[in-house]
Amino acid sequence: MTYASHADLGGQPRHGAVTPEAEGDHFHAPWEPRALALTLAMGATGAWNIDMSRAARETLADYAQLTYYQIWLGALEKLLLERGLVDAAELAAGRMRKAPQPVARVLHAENVAAALAFGSPTLRPAATPARFAVGARVRMRAAPVEHHTRLPGYVRGRVGTIERVHGMHVYADAHAQGRGDAPQWLYNVAFEEAELWPDRPPQGTRVAVDAWEPYLEPA
Repeated sequence: MTYASHADLGGQPRHGAVTPEAEGDHFHAPWEPRALALTLAMGATGAWNIDMSRAARETLADYAQLTYYQIWLGALEKLLLERGLVDAAELAAGRMRKAPQPVARVLHAENVAAALAFGSPTLRPAATPARFAVGARVRMRAAPVEHHTRLPGYVRGRVGTIERVHGMHVYADAHAQGRGDAPQWLYNVAFEEAELWPDRPPQGTRVAVDAWEPYLEPA
């Protein structure tokens, strides 16, 4: 089955204008904070990692028809079902119908603030030398990817310049597939707009993305 991300929308036309919302306007319905809390609590159990959750969200068949927290809730249900932590009858009934499955960790209320402040650091010790340095010209991987990736579609096959070396970080592509941290060097790569969208009127902008070393090759 072909992997298809419905979330890779950057640089695509016909999605309408971006309408900024008021600063601090986080929720639009009373159930949304509960969806956020459930997602954070289940993520803290270790039943999956953040990149697995991103993969679950972007592969929802009805992604384009869902609001932000509907996507979060749909992915949570998908992950719970896949791991046998709930069954379809329980989701339909909206209540527990059998004894709960054990989890590795539980996020208690008194620890929430500290957990959110700490986050999930992704920086790892450098185990190998970086292949590229600041100023290097690189071409982004163009081949199709049959799994979750953080490489935006609009930069694939394009040539940019490395502007910063971030160090070695958890490699999202491997992490989402359950293959461990698999740390890779992470770079900030900048592109001229004419390289990305040669047929559009120039806007006088440059675009920069963070990209792991497996995404890059010398230009």
